[in-house]
Amino acid sequence: MEAIKKDQMIPGRRTVLRLAAVLGAVGLTRLLTAGDAQTPGRPATGTPQAGAPAAGPRPEALPRRPSAYRLSPMTEFQPPDGRPARLSVRKEPLLEMPDLGHSMVLTFDDGPDPHYTPGILKTLRAHDVRAMFFVCGEMATGQRDLLREMADDGHIVGNHTWSHPELPKLGPGRIRAEMERTSEVIERTLGRPPVWFRAPYGSWNRHTFEIGADLGMEPLAWTVDTLDWKSPGTGRIVRTVLDGAAPGVVVLSHDAGGDRSQSVAALRNYLPELLSEGYGITVPRP
Repeated sequence: MEAIKKDQMIPGRRTVLRLAAVLGAVGLTRLLTAGDAQTPGRPATGTPQAGAPAAGPRPEALPRRPSAYRLSPMTEFQPPDGRPARLSVRKEPLLEMPDLGHSMVLTFDDGPDPHYTPGILKTLRAHDVRAMFFVCGEMATGQRDLLREMADDGHIVGNHTWSHPELPKLGPGRIRAEMERTSEVIERTLGRPPVWFRAPYGSWNRHTFEIGADLGMEPLAWTVDTLDWKSPGTGRIVRTVLDGAAPGVVVLSHDAGGDRSQSVAALRNYLPELLSEGYGITVPRP
């Protein structure tokens, strides 16, 4: 009889041990889940949906990079206009905008500059037209009010690197740092990242296209170069723009990088002429 009791005790003890193991696992799971839920910025864990990106490493495990910009996977980021952030990698920059009808695009590089950018903004505002400003991060970081003024007036603020280097002479890491730092300044100032990029000097290579696409930016060059950086004279700049006017044309000018008083004066002359000829002055909407 005593032997029978001992044999009956063995399954009961095993059951208790199993139950304790299960309860311990549940408690541990709850503890780990609670820890994740209290970590700011971490998504809730669970089975990923079909097509969803795999979870990345914890922030502390990420390698150090020149900028913290876009450490999260780009597939998780959607620009405010709903355009997919993962863009196709182009082999050449866009040179014109043929889908804008009888319109042209005016672009200004290297700023913002407190001496010349306000004059350009004033002229654009007086004629109620929009333009594109490709800014350098080292200029923009000290002129954030001008960035906000551009955005408030409906202009597009694009990325023109941080320090205006010739990108093909740099390694991929340096190229990414130049582009990321400027995108970070723009996004922190305006609340949204740039979706257009222009390489300084018009110097492109495979890395600039790949990195730009990875950061959600399309590459834009130009059709008409005013050569205003050479200070050819206000009249020469005006003639260059008017002679090159055509639907879809992208005009390159500068609002920084030297004495740009001729660029400011030329805009006051050629803009009303373009409008009187029936051209719309607008910006692309990718």
